[in-house]
Amino acid sequence: MKKEKEVWRFIDSGDCSPSFNMALDEVLLQWHSEGKIPPTIRFYGWNPATLSIGYFQKVGREIDMDSVKKHDLGFVRRPTGGRGVLHEHELTYSVIVSEDHPQMPKTVTEAYRVISEGILKGFHHLGLEAYFAVPKTEDERDSLKNPRSAVCFDAPSWYELVVEGLKVAGSAQTRQKGVILQHGSILLDLDEDKLFSLFQYPSERVKERMQMAFKNKAVAINDISPRRITLSEAKEAFRKGFIEGLNIELEPYQLSAEELEVVNKLAQVRYENDKWNYKR
Repeated sequence: MKKEKEVWRFIDSGDCSPSFNMALDEVLLQWHSEGKIPPTIRFYGWNPATLSIGYFQKVGREIDMDSVKKHDLGFVRRPTGGRGVLHEHELTYSVIVSEDHPQMPKTVTEAYRVISEGILKGFHHLGLEAYFAVPKTEDERDSLKNPRSAVCFDAPSWYELVVEGLKVAGSAQTRQKGVILQHGSILLDLDEDKLFSLFQYPSERVKERMQMAFKNKAVAINDISPRRITLSEAKEAFRKGFIEGLNIELEPYQLSAEELEVVNKLAQVRYENDKWNYKR
């Protein structure tokens, strides 16, 4: 007999505010830890376009807030680590699954690899030859431990997804209450000048050098795809990718009014709070 596939929940929450996006990821983690919901995959976008920063980043030292305001961008600190990400022309995903799920390896790196299998398959559905890059040399491994740049897409890390040697998706992970939350950006298009204007640099020369280096490391889907990929095509490809990559079924779900109220409350209390966003 064929084994029944596990059914995970699938939420496509569309374009939401930065505070709502981070609050919903956190609430899903909480609900899953309490056994209220099954493992969940969520797709979302950002309105307005937003700069999100990693949990440990120092705003005063790394971010040019004047530029963030000048571009009318939202701003939020994520509950996950990693560096600054400009969420604009992209599909953002999150995966919420318990640490002791039979499919989840114990180490962060290996769990990242398993979850990212869904993204890998999604790229294949778009006709892109994506693969996992594993750092080979001691130097490469050391540079991952000590990232110099505040820009997230600047450094391929363990099991990073690359196409033609260039990074095509950036993800971050946190583990709380026995649950893994991994979320990340799949870039469709990228305004590089805008991205690089959002960070502080010791000098203009350093900024130029980093931007040049970035060009050789990261790329958006529509810069390498032979044809233009729309957001809805990307959603469909990555939805299928997760189904295959994790060998699961996905059941669409919409949050109830009560659930939305819980999310909105947390969004207000934490993710719209300057103390949280600027705390370091």
